[in-house]
Amino acid sequence: MQNYAIVVSKFNENVTDKLLAGAMEEFKKNNISNIKVITVPGAVEIPLATQLLAQQKKYHAIVCLGAVIRGETSHYDYVCAQVSNGCQKVMLKYNLPVIFGILTTENEEQALARVSETEHKGREAVQAALIMTSIIANEIN
Repeated sequence: MQNYAIVVSKFNENVTDKLLAGAMEEFKKNNISNIKVITVPGAVEIPLATQLLAQQKKYHAIVCLGAVIRGETSHYDYVCAQVSNGCQKVMLKYNLPVIFGILTTENEEQALARVSETEHKGREAVQAALIMTSIIANEIN
């Protein structure tokens, strides 16, 4: 049985709730039900929760979901850099697919467009996790 985890940010939950719903739908569509979901306050906290899950060595992949929407200050740039670098470090340290399903948009309208029926980044993140799990199992190991 394959185990997966999702780490999702509560900040901008009108978007992140939709990301999570789409991710869960995609797992269900692929007959995967063993999914641990961890909710963190904001995107900056995603790498730490991801690292703690990775240390357990029981997940085939971890999907990170969040929405960082540009505001009027440079805070956006710092958050995006911290989250992307943090997730990549976990992935490389633990040789584990850590899927970056974190939206980085200019405004809420763009974020909501990425969780629509035609384009859904939550579903796409799960698809990437399943592809990477398959690559590791079949082509690398």
